[in-house]
Parts: sequence; C-alpha cells; structure tokens
Amino acid sequence: MKKHNFSAGPCILPSSVFKEASQAVLDFNNSGLSILEISHRSKDFVSVIEEARTLVLDLLGLQNKGYQALFLHGGASTQFLSVAYNLLEKKAAYLNTGTWSSKAIKEAKLFGEIIEVASSKDKQFNCIPKNYSVDQSFDYFHCTSNNTIYGTQIKEFPSVEIPMVCDMSSDIFSRELNFENFDLIYAGAQKNMGPAGTTLVVVKESILGKVSREIPSLFDYQIQIEKESMFNTPAVYAVYVSLLNLRWLQSLGGIKAIEKANHKKAQLLYSAIDNNSLFTGYAAKEDRSIMNATFNLKSKKLEPLFNDMCQEANINGINGHRSIGGYRASMYNALPISSVEILIEVMNQLERKA
Repeated sequence: MKKHNFSAGPCILPSSVFKEASQAVLDFNNSGLSILEISHRSKDFVSVIEEARTLVLDLLGLQNKGYQALFLHGGASTQFLSVAYNLLEKKAAYLNTGTWSSKAIKEAKLFGEIIEVASSKDKQFNCIPKNYSVDQSFDYFHCTSNNTIYGTQIKEFPSVEIPMVCDMSSDIFSRELNFENFDLIYAGAQKNMGPAGTTLVVVKESILGKVSREIPSLFDYQIQIEKESMFNTPAVYAVYVSLLNLRWLQSLGGIKAIEKANHKKAQLLYSAIDNNSLFTGYAAKEDRSIMNATFNLKSKKLEPLFNDMCQEANINGINGHRSIGGYRASMYNALPISSVEILIEVMNQLERKA
C-alpha cells in the first residue's frame, strides 16, 4: 500500500513521474536502451538536459534575462564551497538561520572574511532574524530561503545593492517570488525537484569572473556554462526525473498554481496543530514554512502511541530531525492534500483518546 510520505528528503514525487521514469529504466524513447545506460552525449540525453535547463528558466521567469541554469554534482553542500570560490574576493555577508546556513558559513570562511549580519541561533533557530542591514562593502549576501530542520521560511527578502545568493534547496518552485532579485540560486534536487544526485544552479552571468583567484575547473561556473553542464558526465537519471517533474509542474499551471495548493495544505495542518490541545508548533508563527511544519507533543508520554497510530495509518517520515526531535511534516509540491487530512485525523484521534 502506498504510504503518505512526509519525508524531508529524498521526498515525494508525482505518481505520473514515477511511472514514466520507471519505463525509461527499461527502454528510453524506444531506443532499446535504458536511461541508465545511454550516453550523456547522445542526442536523446542532450535534448533532456537542454529542455530541463530551459524549463527551469521559464518557470522562474528568468528566460532571456542574463541567467544560466546548470545541473551539477555534489549536492547543495558543494555549492557552499562553489559560491565562495566564484564570488568571494574579500568579505561576504551571511544570514544565519539554521544548520545549513551555518555549514555554508563554515565553508565560505576558507576563502575570505565572513560576517554574520544576523542570526537566530540564540533562539534555537525557531525564527527568521529581522531588522538587519547589508551594506555595499560586501562581495555578496547569502541566505537560506527555507530551513527544513526548524520549519522556518523567509517571507520577505532584504533589498540589497550587491549580488544576492540564496540556497533554495527545500522550497524551490514552491512559491512565487521575484526571482530577478536573486543573482545566484542553488538547490539540491531531492527536496522538491527530483531524486538525489543532481543540483540546480541558476546564475546571472554578469556577476561571474570578478575574483582574482584561480578556480578549479569543476567548480568554475563560467566553465560549467561554457560546457552546458557537461564538463563531466552529469547525473543522467536524476536530471531526467527532474525534467519529468518540471514538466508536471508546468502542466499544473506552474509556480502560481502550485503555491495555492501548498498554502492550502500548510494552513490546514498549522490550524490543526494550533487547535489540538496535545500539540504545539516549534517555529514562530510569522515565519512558519509552507514546506516543513515542525511541531511537538506537549507530553512525551504520548509519543509511542502517536507513533504507532501514524504507522497504522501508513504515515511515513514525520519524525523530527535528530538535532531537535519532535515531529516534522514535509509538504512538498507533490504531496496530495489527502495525506495532510489523514495526518490531521490521526492527531484528532489521539486527542480523543488522551
């Protein structure tokens, strides 16, 4: 029986994507070859990655605006390094909102001076810092749009006069933003776009080529653009499944349509958390993520019963991150609202039993 998958990543994908992707494993495009064995230089795959890169820019509204979309290796964690390699000459400004931004800061410090313009660490990262400023003395400003572990999400981004870099790994393609405000966006595929194995980088070409250091070829965005994401063998299957997911999103009406569905799911679950006497939310209400809802049982004694009830209802992946415990329901694009309704019913059943 198919489970209700609230896993934070690798995450749920549309059933139609699974079906098409599974057929491609057996025979891709009636070629007599599996997608797993075709050459990345073949016409069949070149058309896949070209379409994927085009769809990314189309969905984000960045086509013909000086941006390039790349599919690279190494996950978002490698981009912590690559961003600094390509952009950090002297010093950069970072907003610290959780584990992943902390890791990005650690890597960037290898290349220059890093200033934390604001941090919510003293509040256990349960909120997004406000009322900070970023001046023009920095090479760039870096932020993380959505924090999977703590369930917080930036609702308003600062207006800066320097390049703005954003790690959108866990909420890419989930909500409408003015993406032209960002000069570089990166995202691991496995949160809201496809399977683990490829990483999306969307970069405005005009910000590149301004550092004095030599950059290793694999980490050099300009070389990756020149080679059209083919400097080394791309993650063929991960790129292909990401393409299928991008097509699915486009067929629904794009980001505008999926944002409405995502808000509906989030509002439903947060209302249930707030109105159930046994549960309490973790993140500050004004900063709650529409992708990852974090919450706790007020009494830990009820956790074994709730866990058993979730298992019986075929609910998967709601345990909170090991660093903070509790519960986390990830509601990525492909999660149907019916799964949220099942989780809420289990929560209500627990309240009636307690």
